[in-house]
Amino acid sequence: MLIKNYGLFWRLDQVFWGWQGVPGHLRGIASWNKTATPVDFRYQQGVYVLYDQTFRMVYVGQAGANDDNRLFDRLKQHTRDQLADRWSRFSWFGVRSVNQTGLLKAENVAVHSDMTDVLNHIEGVLIASAEPPHNRQGGRFGDQVEQYLQERDERLGPEPHKMIYDIWHESQS
Repeated sequence: MLIKNYGLFWRLDQVFWGWQGVPGHLRGIASWNKTATPVDFRYQQGVYVLYDQTFRMVYVGQAGANDDNRLFDRLKQHTRDQLADRWSRFSWFGVRSVNQTGLLKAENVAVHSDMTDVLNHIEGVLIASAEPPHNRQGGRFGDQVEQYLQERDERLGPEPHKMIYDIWHESQS
């Protein structure tokens, strides 16, 4: 199997990038078990897609090839480079599995997949990331590939819509 897990359309403003002495993270929760402990995908290897506010793809990249920067580092670089103001969401497709304790498994240098799996995964990445209007079925990743939903770090403070609701609710009292 090529792709082990993925996250779709995660929000840039929901990522905790870290502070002085406090590392950031890319935490997600398994879509099939929302009460599970979040997994940190900061060291994930794979491919990613950046989108603008209209969900138009603006960049496709890879993370972790040949000991290159991992997913978190690549995304953080894009918050400071020529793409910094051009993207607000991202999707990622990882090649490292999550183990029973909720950590990424060791790197698997040799990936052994048959041609059907490889083609299904490539097609799945393209369909999931581009959402072409004429592909009615989703990508065929298979049952063993897990989708993760983004988890928002509490250190980012309340979301704007929550603050507005709270202010409105207090004014009604």
